[in-house]
Amino acid sequence: MFDDPNVVLHCEKIDKIYPGTKALDQVSFDLLKAKVNVLIGENGAGKSTLMKMIAGIEQPSAGKMYMDGQEVFFKDTNAARAKGIGIIHQELSLFPNMTVYQNIFMCHEHKKGFFLDDAAHRKGADVILKRLEHEIPVDAMVGDLRVGQQQMVEIARNLVQDDLRVLIMDEPTSSLSAAEVKVLFKIMRELLAQGISIVYISHRLEEIMEIGDHVTILRDGKYVADADVKDIELSWIVENMVGKNTQYHRFERSIDLNRAEKILEMKDICLPKQGGGYLLDHVSMYLKKGEVLGIYGLLGAGRSELFECLMGMHKEHTGEILYEGKRMDVRSISGQIQKGLALVPEDRQMQGLIQTLDICKNASIASMGKFKSGPFLNNKQEESAVESEIADLHIKVADKKLPILSLSGGNQQKVVIAKGLLTDPKILLMDEPSRGIDIGAKTEVFEIIHEFSERGLSIIVISSELKEIMAIADRIYVLSNGKLTGELEGDRITEDELVRASYAGLGTGKSA
Repeated sequence: MFDDPNVVLHCEKIDKIYPGTKALDQVSFDLLKAKVNVLIGENGAGKSTLMKMIAGIEQPSAGKMYMDGQEVFFKDTNAARAKGIGIIHQELSLFPNMTVYQNIFMCHEHKKGFFLDDAAHRKGADVILKRLEHEIPVDAMVGDLRVGQQQMVEIARNLVQDDLRVLIMDEPTSSLSAAEVKVLFKIMRELLAQGISIVYISHRLEEIMEIGDHVTILRDGKYVADADVKDIELSWIVENMVGKNTQYHRFERSIDLNRAEKILEMKDICLPKQGGGYLLDHVSMYLKKGEVLGIYGLLGAGRSELFECLMGMHKEHTGEILYEGKRMDVRSISGQIQKGLALVPEDRQMQGLIQTLDICKNASIASMGKFKSGPFLNNKQEESAVESEIADLHIKVADKKLPILSLSGGNQQKVVIAKGLLTDPKILLMDEPSRGIDIGAKTEVFEIIHEFSERGLSIIVISSELKEIMAIADRIYVLSNGKLTGELEGDRITEDELVRASYAGLGTGKSA
């Protein structure tokens, strides 16, 4: 029995044991009523696992949960939803082959007689998306939307629940622009005013300080500390998360990039968009051997589309691409991989991993041809190569034959990087490589980028995080509205210059 009028849900000594690992170890957690309850910790700390217990996705191995003074047990998501608990997942859980309105009203359908009332669904979806200031066509297929738009649909589907009491938000802003984050925070404050309690998981520490009321920190599956946000500083959070105060720092390069040769040149790359105009508008840039080149810009600036053109996903693009001084004929993704390009995509779940395969197969899937022995696969050679990458990238794996989803987000990201590296690329394209991973895992990813660039690998990194792109890039191009609006290096790489260039031309269609 647990009864506290200020606590909407209480977790008492929760354990969760998976084969080979203990994800939660005697964790107690109070979800305060009508507050933003921030839950933070490094990847693998147990945050998402604890939230899955509360949302009925997983069941505890031991421990109890209480609501309204009574013990509760959620055998599935329907049982949790009946108690007013909704969850916005870190990895999007939408139906790509269904429309926006169908996704929003999934499990909350309205009926008209024996049939679904799709007119009410369309109207309701339109209202909720306008509230989110994100007027996506409600009849659009979710699979055709960009990741940021899909994230807004994921948020919208939870806001239609009439009896909502608890809303769990697991990395809800990882794919959103700064403007979209502001709208989300406004909605969160409205929910608090209605008495709804929010659990907020984020690796963006500045967001936590802005929107959070109370912080609970987990590390290695155990409770570490909790405090009201008004009583703490960022340094307290970082120190409790990772055991030390981690700061991003610029890496010293041993390579003289001034003497390095150009390995890749893009000249006047254009990518038309439906309805007129360009997603990429005469973009020209180059990459040197061993260089870490950064690409910065707001959501919709054309960053991911540039990578897609390089990897052969848009045959309709125009312009010239030179690879090692020779014109490159871009025909297919497999052809680009064979020529020495590899991509670490923005959305690791949809584009980077095959969730039904194990860790080993996910890492080797793009380089299977290397491990053929006649018509058969040489399993020993394949496993040896994967084990080498696991050691090289410090991937925390109990057994490479475990399901890929048994890994934390940071280690899943390293597997995606390993998949790219196993193709023996000369150029590695990394689209938001630190998205949705904690500050400790980010530092490890940055160290991987630095280490491989020192070995001579040429890397292009897209990042929407100012401090990150400034820490890892030798030189930075800025895109805005499909146009190249800045090229910064040396002392010119400052937050002010990056922000100024990223907003140049917005609304005017002109380049700075």
